[in-house]
Amino acid sequence: MGQCVNHPDHQTQYICLKHQIYLCEECLQCRDPKIYCKYRSACTIWFLSRHQKGLDGDDEPQEGSGP
Repeated sequence: MGQCVNHPDHQTQYICLKHQIYLCEECLQCRDPKIYCKYRSACTIWFLSRHQKGLDGDDEPQEGSGP
């Protein structure tokens, strides 16, 4: 567990492996969702932020498509 990059008083288990930062549930959002990330297939932050916004199957490209 670590401290949220935006809220140092919040302990969180969500870590962005690409940027090596922790994000609490308030801040849970991919920092660059349109840029390739080799960790995306196993990224909890990516999955939860898309699910919270209801983007599963909308405008955003699917996980398996693209480079």
